[in-house]
Amino acid sequence: MNDSTVGTAFRSRVVDHIVDYLSAGGVRYLFGVDGANIEDVYDAAHLRGDVTAVLAKHEFSAAAMADGYSRSGAGLGVVMATSGGGSLNLVPGLGESLASRVPVLALVGQPPLALDGRGSFQDTSGCNGSLDALALFSTVSVFCERITEPADILTALPRAVRAAFSGGPAVLLLPKDVQQAVLDVRHSTEGHERAPVTRQVGDPRPIARALQKVDGPVTIVVGSQVIHDDARAELEQLRAVLRARVAVTPDAKDAAGTPGMGSSSLVGVTGVMGHPGTAEAIGDSALCLLVGSRLPVTARAGLDAVLAGTRTLSIGSAPPFVPCTHIHSDDLRASLPLLTRGLIGRRRPRGLRVADTIPRKELSPPIFDGEGVRFRDAMKALDRLLPADVDIVVDAGNTGASAVHYLPVRRRGRFLVALGMGGMGYSFGAGIGVAFGRRRRTVVIAGDGSFFMHGLELHTAIQHRLPVTFVLFNNNAHGMCVTREQLYYDGTYSYNRFAPSHLGAGLNAMFPGMPSVDVADVTELAGAVTSALDAHGPSVVSVECSADEIPPFAPFLAAGPPAAPDPATVHEEESIDVPASA
Repeated sequence: MNDSTVGTAFRSRVVDHIVDYLSAGGVRYLFGVDGANIEDVYDAAHLRGDVTAVLAKHEFSAAAMADGYSRSGAGLGVVMATSGGGSLNLVPGLGESLASRVPVLALVGQPPLALDGRGSFQDTSGCNGSLDALALFSTVSVFCERITEPADILTALPRAVRAAFSGGPAVLLLPKDVQQAVLDVRHSTEGHERAPVTRQVGDPRPIARALQKVDGPVTIVVGSQVIHDDARAELEQLRAVLRARVAVTPDAKDAAGTPGMGSSSLVGVTGVMGHPGTAEAIGDSALCLLVGSRLPVTARAGLDAVLAGTRTLSIGSAPPFVPCTHIHSDDLRASLPLLTRGLIGRRRPRGLRVADTIPRKELSPPIFDGEGVRFRDAMKALDRLLPADVDIVVDAGNTGASAVHYLPVRRRGRFLVALGMGGMGYSFGAGIGVAFGRRRRTVVIAGDGSFFMHGLELHTAIQHRLPVTFVLFNNNAHGMCVTREQLYYDGTYSYNRFAPSHLGAGLNAMFPGMPSVDVADVTELAGAVTSALDAHGPSVVSVECSADEIPPFAPFLAAGPPAAPDPATVHEEESIDVPASA
């Protein structure tokens, strides 16, 4: 490091201090895309042997890497980007982290301060009519500060990290001359220790009193805060005391175990991609307890009627979108044991009843007998093939809905899906971030539409020899949009069908040595997936399916049978000569 020792202090650049501070806090990876106004951070990372700067291929994917790394429980995800278009590419990724309360720190380069408002390339100072990065990033973060004095980094960086750990992205805007400025920093580690985040635990006694008086069965609906707060064990202790059935929201599939593996009380997933048994369980309950979920539309579709007729209580960091008695708690790991202790011994509820078993029920899309592999068949095959310790990251669309609905979590693995903003292509960067954080086989499940947006981020997995298997469902379309066209516009046209592609063969040619195959029949899937999982490094299995198959997605099933696609329209829209009217 380019510093010189003077007494009890040494001289260090701002960027060196940033990397040193993050390293002292346990950060081992910085995800980003290099560029003129962030290259000094890459330089500082190079000078440390314990921090790896990962070069992504797109800033959105870099943000998804940081998000996935953080969601996996590996620690604080850090993303960095240069100014201008590079920084703007971070916005959708940070928006996902904000909506899903994922701790991420973003280091965003800026042109030198001396050029503010003077027509510099990529000026985002907000001066003299330029784009205002501070205003922009403040809308997609829980903390945003533009550093204009080098010494300010000494206090701003700890504040940003604390803010991120409160639940969401924190952004530091770093002009290039500030990054390069020299600081006098004491040798002591003062300031490197992360100050405790002030988190309101909440008083669960009102919920305990209600549960003590309950007369009948209880159903618990579990949200993603249980995962963020690492409160799975505390949740299970509460469930056991209440002898309750459990439902999970789509983004919390791995919060409450796996059916048949110690959590037989799990009745399934709620919402648009969920299982009908969850509504039946809530409707049959004397009380419904929401734990760590606001129940947005994707998680509560089909539940409004039964929730209106069932007494509902909630504990979590924000009040739900349904009427209920809510207790605020920023730390479920601390508050759930308090609730459990209020329900044992002499305070044990006397009127609790063990609920009748409700079978795990699936949605019933129309039978489809066209070409390609069926979603359900593929997911059931993956369930048989994927080991207990793999992590699964799922993308958006028909493929994501099918994975959430049909594919159980692994007993010792994570199951990630981004429903905050639902950005297509998230899974590619996030899967790479998970693999960096957990260093075990990660399986990314995505459609070809998502692949065409951000799938070539797999080049980063190749470069780092990461154990990531990409299972791509190729229906040559934005499948969910095709389904909407068929259901709501009579299938008379399609803007959303693609010219056919063979992803497995194409990637095999593009990246020689990386295992990559196309599978056109479900009988071929076992061998292909087994070989892909055994690969040293990344691998790809592309599964040929159909855009005309309806996925397990409740709004589609409520809309009635789809119109048959017009063969002439399909041919026209798949032609490479189709006009650019879409």
